[in-house]
Amino acid sequence: MPGYLDHARVGPLSRPAARALAGANGLATRMAPADLDRLFALGDAARASAARLLDARPHELALSPSTSNGLFTVAAALQGPGTVLVPRGEFPANVYPWLRFEGRGGPDVRLVEPDEGRHITPESLRRRLTPDVVALTVSAVDSLTGHVAPLAALKEVLGPHRLLIVDAIQGLGAVPLEAEAADVLVSGGQKWLRAGWGAALLLIRDRCAARLAPGLGGWAGVAEPFAERHPAPPLPGAAAHLATNPDFPAAAALGAALDDLAGQGGPAAVGARIRATLAELLDRAERAGAEVLLNGRGPAERAGIGTFRLPGHDPAAVHRALEAAGVVTTRRGEWIRLSPHASTPAAATDLFAEALAPFARPTGRARTATAGPATPEPVPPDPASGTPPTRTTSPSSTTLTQEPTCPTT
Repeated sequence: MPGYLDHARVGPLSRPAARALAGANGLATRMAPADLDRLFALGDAARASAARLLDARPHELALSPSTSNGLFTVAAALQGPGTVLVPRGEFPANVYPWLRFEGRGGPDVRLVEPDEGRHITPESLRRRLTPDVVALTVSAVDSLTGHVAPLAALKEVLGPHRLLIVDAIQGLGAVPLEAEAADVLVSGGQKWLRAGWGAALLLIRDRCAARLAPGLGGWAGVAEPFAERHPAPPLPGAAAHLATNPDFPAAAALGAALDDLAGQGGPAAVGARIRATLAELLDRAERAGAEVLLNGRGPAERAGIGTFRLPGHDPAAVHRALEAAGVVTTRRGEWIRLSPHASTPAAATDLFAEALAPFARPTGRARTATAGPATPEPVPPDPASGTPPTRTTSPSSTTLTQEPTCPTT
């Protein structure tokens, strides 16, 4: 549907992913020996595609059932003593694994207050480092503000002996990420990759593999699962952390989504289109008198997520009006989150503006910073719909008057 602006919640299954899923399920209906081998090969192909995207070796990647499961796997693997830093305001999937394993062999958890709203900066991280800190876990992209974390700068502050653990689900497939800085990275495919549920990437780089014990590693993670005596030696690389075999049809869909992303020019090309569409939507929101939650960040520091509110109007009523007009968004408290994709048509912007028209009020569009007049920004072509016309965007930001405190998916 043209008004679907909720990919940060769920990305509708793409056609390549849907075809791959159907094909793998077809293999599973027969299950001849050759078909089973082909299913296993689909998992290997997905890992190879992910390795190319993340500048990793295939053995550094395993397929986990979900982002949450992958993070629990890492929390079980990171044995104490020590302390893991968790920014307050992280999405709960990146909080509970550390809390659950604290006191059960895992490191202590220290929730840290970010200096700038929901974000931890390299400067604030440096002030919080103490000799007992062994890791920092962060989201690559904040799920409410869309802020892109400076992963390389954070890793530089941490140094080679502390781990940078990254929940990448709100960024992978939407914008370029400094993935090479992550020692460990986890991401499901059901949002920006549009691959559906059931398979997630678990990246554990060789440089830190020795520091992570296979805490949840089961029979699928050992070299001789049918040995007479157990435990058998673990498999090399990230596979040591597998509890069981992956969902192979889901892995096929994830691999197809990754290949489709590469075919569209990769995260840089797709991300440019997403950001251009998001800039148009936020511009229309500002024209209607909205306050946009940019937190003082420039366009390049925001991924595919933009959030706004209309002062003086019930956010639930605004959300219902958008839905009635065919515009699908997510509401979190007083904030409404927009998350278009590269496939979002230009008609979505008009639908959005028309739905906001009854709430509009005159506005001077006061901002904390400006960068001159709007300039044309070229938009990469969308293979599904052809090349759209050049869009005009304005790289300025609005004043943030109240900072949200609750995490959001």
